[in-house]
Amino acid sequence: MLEVRDMVAGYGEVKVLHGVSLDVGPGEVVALLGSNGAGKSTLNNNISGIFRPFAGMVIFEGQDISGARPETTVDLGIIQVPEGRRVFPNMSVRDNLEMGAYRRARARRTQNIDRIAGIFPRIAERIDQLAGTLSGGEQQMLAIGRSLMAEPRLLILDEPSLGLSPLLVEEMFALIHQLHADGLSILLVEQNVVQSLEIANRGYVLENGKVAMSGPASNLLQDEGLRRSYLGM
Repeated sequence: MLEVRDMVAGYGEVKVLHGVSLDVGPGEVVALLGSNGAGKSTLNNNISGIFRPFAGMVIFEGQDISGARPETTVDLGIIQVPEGRRVFPNMSVRDNLEMGAYRRARARRTQNIDRIAGIFPRIAERIDQLAGTLSGGEQQMLAIGRSLMAEPRLLILDEPSLGLSPLLVEEMFALIHQLHADGLSILLVEQNVVQSLEIANRGYVLENGKVAMSGPASNLLQDEGLRRSYLGM
């Protein structure tokens, strides 16, 4: 579904990614792991069209979208939930959700809001509340719900568990597992190594802007180098 080939990207004259390649197949959860500064968000933003790569290709369902504008990638069904939630704080929960359908699935907004309410009952209870008054966990639910309003074909989740309590982290990964079970393709960008690999099909580890290792998630979980670097084992 998604192919990234030899991507070189960064900001201004500073290169952050140095020839990164990865794939996400239909219905897969692919975990992209790495420490802060490894280049994970840079990769997301170049896939989504927020920035234009210096070199390399991004191919989505056979179409070269390298350097495509963000609205083009959204129209194709590539939907990113950015790090830090970024809800519209002075708008209601309902209005935030409806913004998710601004370019895609506008005709099915009502049905999709009902669907999101079923997935996130706490969001449904606060449907007319200002988004800025929600807790951090509720804002993350709203951000994911807003993305689902666009009926994504590929969902990019950037650090969805960041800043959440352990209980909410468990809920977040259970939700991702359910979305995967429903057939959604997901690129999961996380520092939470163990829980990410437990629900992923495959994984990539970024270090200093390069893919340091990749393979089936079960193999990466057993890799001694990964365990030493990220788990202190």
